[in-house]
Amino acid sequence: MATRRSYNDACGTGHALDLVGERWALLVVRELLLGPKRYGQLRSDLPGISTNVLAQRLTELEASGLVRKQRLPAPAVTEAYELTAWGRELEPVVRALGRWALRSPHHDRTAHLSATSFILGLRTNFDPGRAQGMQGRYELHIDAEVFRVVIADNALHAERGHQQDPDAVITAQPSALARVVYGGRTLADAITEGDVQVEGDIASIARLAAVLTLPAPAPSPTRGTQSPEPKNPQ
Repeated sequence: MATRRSYNDACGTGHALDLVGERWALLVVRELLLGPKRYGQLRSDLPGISTNVLAQRLTELEASGLVRKQRLPAPAVTEAYELTAWGRELEPVVRALGRWALRSPHHDRTAHLSATSFILGLRTNFDPGRAQGMQGRYELHIDAEVFRVVIADNALHAERGHQQDPDAVITAQPSALARVVYGGRTLADAITEGDVQVEGDIASIARLAAVLTLPAPAPSPTRGTQSPEPKNPQ
């Protein structure tokens, strides 16, 4: 394997980029923030990454102490990758960076969105000020994974697993669900067109959408003032 590059910068920010600044490294970390994943799952959730680059990033993250391998219990009986305790400390960094980048006028909201990205987005974009006295329990089936989301006591909890007695069970692709909860598409249209399936209290989904906010867009770049074209001599 090639020698790992370094910024040779004593600043903590420079060393952070030594650790997770290589292309795809931080996205691999993101995909492991909700728990272990097998190599094949990571390839599926990061469709733009090549198998060689994924293997290299995992090796580097392991060597840095951010990721480790584990054996999954039966019936899986296979290896998976998980973040170490230190690696999991990157969650607020990843979420803050993602929230900051949502303000970009160049953000492509139609690009690929993984299930993990969507769930982390719920944690990131939750607004406690909008959740006063609000309650909600949901089970989300996204990309063959199951997540529970609970709104209670002015907080939102979103993680892997089934939810007991949910108000609604929602099945959808992450991009379709994101367009509904962030206001770009009505739930009725998504259900009618078959992109979202709901069992239970459909109206309760409005409570979930109500506690999520996106940051205000950053100012668009402006062109410099151009000098007027010279007039042709008469």
